[in-house]
Amino acid sequence: MSTEPVPGVAVVTGASAGIGRAIAERLLGDGWRVTGLDVAPPTLAHAGFSHRPVDLTDAASIDAAAQVIGVPDAFVHAAGVLRVGALGALDARGGELMWRLHVAAAERLANAWLPAMAERGHGRAVLVGSRVSQGMPGRSQYAATKAALIALSRSWAAELAPHGVTVNVVSPAATRTGMLADPARAASLPRLPPMGRLIEPAEIAALVAFLLSPAAAPITGQDIAVCGGSSLPTPA
Repeated sequence: MSTEPVPGVAVVTGASAGIGRAIAERLLGDGWRVTGLDVAPPTLAHAGFSHRPVDLTDAASIDAAAQVIGVPDAFVHAAGVLRVGALGALDARGGELMWRLHVAAAERLANAWLPAMAERGHGRAVLVGSRVSQGMPGRSQYAATKAALIALSRSWAAELAPHGVTVNVVSPAATRTGMLADPARAASLPRLPPMGRLIEPAEIAALVAFLLSPAAAPITGQDIAVCGGSSLPTPA
């Protein structure tokens, strides 16, 4: 039976804003030491926080950061962007950007760290997905990248389950972040969840913090919706 040091060291991508920042802040409050990976400047000031500027769309930048940081106890991939477009107006450059940031960055960091976690006998990984992974008009390219995260997570979870490492996806519905005001999504407004309000980033962070805890050891390979009722059947 492994002796898992928790809280330990967590790496959070996209830690300078939005959901990533909320996750980093929650983990710091729980006693984790957190390294934030982001191309944007840091917005957190805490003795347990360190920032590493990384272009998460660039393979060489990712690989260099992974090597310097070493193997963390937990890895949370929260960095993301949204580009929208209906058929006939798909944005090839935006689609490539989302694939590199959402999927390729997760692949490279997981490939660098998760096998070493398995050798050590403990580790946690959480990928931030989206309810849009199930499909939504005008967001096919974004949906494809988030659906890919679920496939990656379940595949890695199956490989790592015998070795004390869990991999899960947390999929929010519309969340109160700066992404909602991004002009790039002006043609596709967010849908308010049935609960009547947007999801708060801190609510996503609370679930992620639990999934990184020892109590969540039996939970792996899951896509967990934080949707305020959006995934429920609508009344007739």
